[in-house]
Amino acid sequence: MDLKQLRALVTVVEAGSVTRAARLLRLVQPAVTRQIRALEEELGVVLFERTRTGMQPTDAGEALAERARRALAELDRARAELTPPAGEVTGIVTVGLLESTVDLLAEPLVAELTRDHPGVELRLQTGYSGHLQRWLDDGDLDLSLLYNLRSSPSLNVTPLLRERLWVAAPPGAALHADRPVPFAGLTARRLILPTDGHGLRTLINGGAHQAGVSLNSAISTNSMAMQKRLARAGHGWTILPSVGLAEEVAAGLLCAAPLCEPEVLWTVVLATSRTGRVPRAVATVARVLTRLIRMTVAQSRWPLVEVEPALSAR
Repeated sequence: MDLKQLRALVTVVEAGSVTRAARLLRLVQPAVTRQIRALEEELGVVLFERTRTGMQPTDAGEALAERARRALAELDRARAELTPPAGEVTGIVTVGLLESTVDLLAEPLVAELTRDHPGVELRLQTGYSGHLQRWLDDGDLDLSLLYNLRSSPSLNVTPLLRERLWVAAPPGAALHADRPVPFAGLTARRLILPTDGHGLRTLINGGAHQAGVSLNSAISTNSMAMQKRLARAGHGWTILPSVGLAEEVAAGLLCAAPLCEPEVLWTVVLATSRTGRVPRAVATVARVLTRLIRMTVAQSRWPLVEVEPALSAR
């Protein structure tokens, strides 16, 4: 198999048809079809089912496409690193941002890299911590912010800060940052919480168990944005880390207070893979991201956090 065949495979999977893939690859349709057939003949498997609605990858096709994406991404990365202009940091860096940090960090990160390191091609992925860690382990991310990961045999983990969980509600609830709310004070409230199995939900359930209370999970969702939207609309109170609420509280869309009795903290860490060398572009993006986090804490835009030594020393 060659690179042209792998690009054809990935493009057909993503485009859903040979016709659309040919347009994206700037090839004639028969050429793309020949490349797919050559792969199938070499491997002795069927990669696609031809249907009325387009090309549906088989299990074998999906498996090969997943590996082909990674191989092509590594080659693109090598090409960018090996042919840099003199003195310029270049390369492709894929960064994982926790959903709760996107509003605070994504735009400043893009702006600083565009200004100071234009040779870095940034690819941003967002998600919950468990998803990001899996993508990092699989090699789909170069570095990522994660929650509550102390150590890992496959990852280098640098703790940055610890933040409290907050309860948030519409402005009329008159919650205040200097008046923490005990878990026992939530028992009569309809709550909008993450779904079971999510790391945040596990922390919330643990806090409630310590307090000896049961919480009324009226609505569960796997979307932080949905939690906040439903809380703003008055469908219940919600619980999130402080950084996930900072923008809405500053805009007066929600009011919030830290939870107490017990106080629940979770740690934000920066994680990179232990395998292989760290490319210069990845190290550069890690430094920029860490500096941005330190700056947001210093400016009180990431409220009520405890800074770890690794962050304060940078």
